[in-house]
Amino acid sequence: MNTTSTESWPQLIRQEMSKVLIGQEELVDSLLLSLLTQGHVLLEGAPGLAKTLAIKTLSECLSVSFSRLQFTPDLLPADLIGTLIYHPEKHTFEPKLGPIFNQFILADEINRAPAKVQSALLEAMQEKQVTLGDVTHQLPRPFLVLATQNPIDQEGTYPLPEAQLDRFLFKIIINYPSLEEEMVILEKMATSAPPAQVQPVVSVEQLQESRKAVDSVHIDKNLNQYIVQLVQATRDMGKVSPELGQLVRAGASPRASIQLALSAKALAYLEGRDYVIPQDIKKLAHRILRHRILLSYEAEAQDVTADQIINSLLSKIQLP
Repeated sequence: MNTTSTESWPQLIRQEMSKVLIGQEELVDSLLLSLLTQGHVLLEGAPGLAKTLAIKTLSECLSVSFSRLQFTPDLLPADLIGTLIYHPEKHTFEPKLGPIFNQFILADEINRAPAKVQSALLEAMQEKQVTLGDVTHQLPRPFLVLATQNPIDQEGTYPLPEAQLDRFLFKIIINYPSLEEEMVILEKMATSAPPAQVQPVVSVEQLQESRKAVDSVHIDKNLNQYIVQLVQATRDMGKVSPELGQLVRAGASPRASIQLALSAKALAYLEGRDYVIPQDIKKLAHRILRHRILLSYEAEAQDVTADQIINSLLSKIQLP
């Protein structure tokens, strides 16, 4: 493994991922932020946009254990977390741990599994542990769930429950590449040559040191107040703007305030600052809030999106 300081490893990860991933700067930065804040990420985009490739490549950059789980309608909770196996000769049950006992989990097409399977992730995502029978097993650290879902084909899908959506730090919308980016993808990938090899460039110990550095990043009290005002406004849109009052059924939880502050500090760290600026909060607001705002039927009828609601909030709520 290459040796590097805690300050330089994010750039080395970007360089390694650029060997196989073209563009997608927001995705890569979001994955780095999730590492620093121990937050899970939900990726939404059409098939073929390198969602799985990005996650697998990130795991190779850190040399951590990786497991890809293809979610399907017939998947069972035991397929995910494991089960207890009875040994008749011993008259005992022994745990057989499932694939969730890896450090990086790719939950591919997570919305294709029924609620009982999705709920099996809840304890793992929030508590970093899994309970089998009457025994609780700790998950390895770092533990990161990176889930994908396809927004196009909704047949045979199950919407994620709000409680599970709230466990995700970010929801990232993956768009199609630009003409220039797709030309580079074509020239790089349309070949029988083996793909570029990605090298591990950061250790878990270095990651832990960087997390301590993020904790020391300063965020002004006024910026904390701005975060709280922004999140609370999602719960009562009518106070912000009468025309927005009928568009939102429910807003973000206090977990959104916590994660917006943490990710803003992590973004400041990535940009080489030891203090948060307002632009950090505004840059992350959509990723933090878009999956936590529940739109009303009126909003859906008018084709209003959560991102449009957030744009309105950012333009109307001023810094204290």
